[in-house]
Amino acid sequence: MSAATYATFWSSQLLLAMFLNAILQSVQIGAYAARVAGVQTGRIGTSISLFNLFVTASRFANMFYAPMLGTISDRAALQVGSSSATAAQVATQFEWQMRAIVFAGTLGTIVGAILLPTFIYLFVRGVAAFERRGSIPQALGRLLNPRVMLDVLKTVELPALRSIGRFSLRHVPMKLLIGNVVVTGIYAIGVVASYYASIIQPEVARTALSASGLVNGIATISFALIVDPTSAFLVDQAAKGERPVEHVKSMVFYLALTAIIGTLLSQLILYPAALLIGNAAKIINLLH
Repeated sequence: MSAATYATFWSSQLLLAMFLNAILQSVQIGAYAARVAGVQTGRIGTSISLFNLFVTASRFANMFYAPMLGTISDRAALQVGSSSATAAQVATQFEWQMRAIVFAGTLGTIVGAILLPTFIYLFVRGVAAFERRGSIPQALGRLLNPRVMLDVLKTVELPALRSIGRFSLRHVPMKLLIGNVVVTGIYAIGVVASYYASIIQPEVARTALSASGLVNGIATISFALIVDPTSAFLVDQAAKGERPVEHVKSMVFYLALTAIIGTLLSQLILYPAALLIGNAAKIINLLH
């Protein structure tokens, strides 16, 4: 990569978008820990509420880095007309910028998976704090207490490889894991594919950009239909003593693992997804 190309590729907006996506994906994986905390504390309803809070917050916060993508795409569009770069060269550079953001999300997913024991500890403490205070904001505010923060930091440690062997795949429904791979893969590129489509199909750029919410909405509904009910059913069984809590821990482990796989596979469908969104935008524009 030449110095000029390097200068146009990297920007503060790209780095911030990568950072935000990594954080959001990490938090989303951490939300899985609420399932284990619900069984351990016996407070299924409260844990589900916390789980929904974290998932909804991460879904909503996903839109926070959309303005960064808008700045990057605007800059790419201006490059075509104001420099010697061809449209194909600009589109290629923009594609790799989007892939960098998606890859940052994969790294965030891996970090979230590593920190699952810490997230479980946080959710257990969160349930207890909510019961004492009766307020989610006040319970979350407890995290700002230096003593609580120190206790949380003490739980952070790299998992031993030998501990992975205790997570049995036999007790986790395969359809749940496959569904999680698909949903995660779609969600990981929902926003970036729309912006990529706006660059490779500039004549329908605004229509393509408006599709990002639709793509993420489909992924959210798919999660609610496929992943969430099945995982909740396993948690209910564990809460009633029909299966051990280790099965829930195995489920959470493999959900995190398949989420990592999903974000990696999303790199393969980024370009086809952008083409699909762009072509759909063209069809919509043809309707009168």
